Amino acid sequence: MRSEPEAVARVRAALLERGWTGEILTFPEGTASAADAAAAIGCELAQIAKSIVFRSADGPVLVVASGANRVDRAKAEAAFGAGLKSAGPDWVLERTGFPAGGVAPIGHASATPTLIDEDLAAFETVWAAAGSPTHVFRTSADELVRLTGGRLASVRQDQ
Repeated sequence: MRSEPEAVARVRAALLERGWTGEILTFPEGTASAADAAAAIGCELAQIAKSIVFRSADGPVLVVASGANRVDRAKAEAAFGAGLKSAGPDWVLERTGFPAGGVAPIGHASATPTLIDEDLAAFETVWAAAGSPTHVFRTSADELVRLTGGRLASVRQDQ
């Protein structure tokens, strides 16, 4: 039996520490993008809780957005009260401990301020990355707020 990646084990430990009782699922075909995850899981794109890391002057911040939404950086900046810049994959891995396409909303290398897209609250079930581009876990918007210590916010870019 293959052991799970260290980042997935870290997510599992963080989830269990906070009383989560679900299961981390593996999809060998990949869940690196929101569209890939929705296809693999068999759910709506909007039910994917995609983790987007930004750079702030104080380090990484996280926006967990609905897979169907683009993040409005100005709205995220207003909610965080700080300027935000895009973060490249090497910086994301170094600062969060997660590879791009597998950034979990929990279990980061250091405390990471978090916003949860309020649009995720429309669904009873949402799916989030669990530390790798092939691992996910089932949750809800309310549970994400509890697990991350984050808060719901309007972050969707208007079309």
